[in-house]
Parts: sequence; structure tokens; C-alpha cells
Amino acid sequence: MRIVSGKYRHRLIEYPEDSLHIRPTKDRIREALFSALGNLNGLNVLDLYAGSGAMGIEALSRDALHCSFVDNNPIAIKTIKNNINNLKIDNAEILFLNAQEALDKFKKENRIFDLIILDPPYALGDYEGNIFYILDNNLINKGSRIVTECNRELDFSKFKYEKIKSYRYGEIFVNVLYF
Repeated sequence: MRIVSGKYRHRLIEYPEDSLHIRPTKDRIREALFSALGNLNGLNVLDLYAGSGAMGIEALSRDALHCSFVDNNPIAIKTIKNNINNLKIDNAEILFLNAQEALDKFKKENRIFDLIILDPPYALGDYEGNIFYILDNNLINKGSRIVTECNRELDFSKFKYEKIKSYRYGEIFVNVLYF
């Protein structure tokens, strides 16, 4: 896997050798998504189901201010640490927690994000529950975005958002919700 743009462009990163639980986002999907997201300069990012960390690293490569990487798989955490260390990234934190524990921690700390990436293992993803929690607990700023990646279409009609952009890459559905 490689970083597709920004200051870490073309740098190779590791991906976890746990194909049962971790599915890295393909380079072409990351490239298209981050092109659609545009300028990330100064944004505070949460990569909630980080896996290899590729999505968060891509955001940092494109000048995001900080990224919090969260995963509850020890293989993923080791991989993220290796990638962060190999790229000499110092504006990141890595949390070995499940998604709900991390969101509770951020709520308690009054943390707020500008971009949240929800790319869980497809069968285990509680997209709706995560988004409700994020919105109900003010974990995003006005003008923030939540990105989802899934192997099926998701229904976002229960949420109040400014707009949504949806993309399909073969069997993969990517959505950007603007709040």
C-alpha cells in the first residue's frame, strides 16, 4: 500500500496481516475520496476503525493538523505504530480501544473533530449508532464531515446534515456527510 498524495506521497505503508478482520481501503478509492474532500489543512481527524492507519495517514499527508487513530485489534495497533514511526509522524495519537470506548473518552475530554472516518469491518459496523453518538455528544464542529465506507448502501435519512455526497466503486459505497 502507498500514500497517494501530499507530503508522504508514494511512501509505502504496512497493512495488517489479519485479512479476516482488517480490510485496507484500496489506493484508488482513497485517492478519489481525498480528492473529493479537498483541502484538509488544519483539520482535526478521527480515524475510528483505523486498521492500517492509511486513511488517517492520508489526511495527515494532506496537511491535517492531528489524527487520532482508534482500533481494538492488536495487529492493527502494531501496524499503525510501525507506519507512524516509519513516516516520523508526530501529530498523531494511537488508541487501543473499541469505537464506543474511544467515543466515550473523547466526550469526557470535550474533544471535537473536523473529519471523522468510519470504515469498520463491514459486518461489524454500527454506522448509525456511531453517527448518532457523535452528533448527540457534539464531537464534531459545524462544517465537519463524516466519511463512511461500506459494502452496501446505508440509509442516512435519520440524520440532519447539510448535504451528502455518495460514491460507488464497484461493490464499495463511500459517503461524505457534511454537517
